Amino acid sequence: MASVTLSEAEKVYIVHGVQEDLRVDGRGCEDYRCVEVETDVVSNTSGSARVKLGHTDILVGVKAEMGTPKLEKPNEGYLEFFVDCSASATPEFEGRGGDDLGTEIANTLYRIFNNKSSVDLKTLCISPREHCWVLYVDVLLLECGGNLFDAISIAVKAALFNTRIPRVRVLEDEEGSKDIELSDDPYDCIRLSVENVPCIVTLCKEEACSLASLLVSVTSKGVVTCMRKVGKGSLDPESIFEMMETGKRVGKVLHASLQSVVHKEESLGPKRQKVGFLG
Repeated sequence: MASVTLSEAEKVYIVHGVQEDLRVDGRGCEDYRCVEVETDVVSNTSGSARVKLGHTDILVGVKAEMGTPKLEKPNEGYLEFFVDCSASATPEFEGRGGDDLGTEIANTLYRIFNNKSSVDLKTLCISPREHCWVLYVDVLLLECGGNLFDAISIAVKAALFNTRIPRVRVLEDEEGSKDIELSDDPYDCIRLSVENVPCIVTLCKEEACSLASLLVSVTSKGVVTCMRKVGKGSLDPESIFEMMETGKRVGKVLHASLQSVVHKEESLGPKRQKVGFLG
């Protein structure tokens, strides 16, 4: 998140490189930096994941707790997002410097999950109008080094994939009172389908010399669920359509890679070597 000051000559050099599909670090325009993903890293959560994308380091924990369905959606559970920007992530977060960014990220997450297709919230309903599962998604920014929204969306999807919710039974006695019984079997749980959970792709001409960026929320099938411009600069309308198409291509590749990694990691079971978020 730290600002980078470039001379006009450096900006011209970068822009010309982008036109030739070449960034200053040798990557192509549609290439991510190396992404490291590890799930099940926090023991006292229902699901967790850590993602390192370049110098950006994100930790996400999901906690499932019982709550009451919202009045307008009596047959569904819901998600709550909380974002904490560590003061050590960047000097800009010292004091209350990270609060505004945390709120901005949380609002963006609410927006991309504010549709029926991202997560089947009906699977979180225990008893209509009475009981449901509430998933509290806590995002911790450990280090910020670019592609922040992308890394967070990857970590959230990986953590939701790792989430296990205890299976419950609703027992009703002769008087009509209900009692909820949780399964004692740790393997008797509900898993969320994350197939339609979108990832965010940040698009700009070059992060170091661009005033405006476009956040594109893309599903694994390449469907754009929402867009948002960040930054003070403006974007040419023709560029936006081009950026959307780029976002679709990059997003589909990103989803495929993430799905492959998390499934492979899970297939190893207890044999896999854990690094952990302190590793």
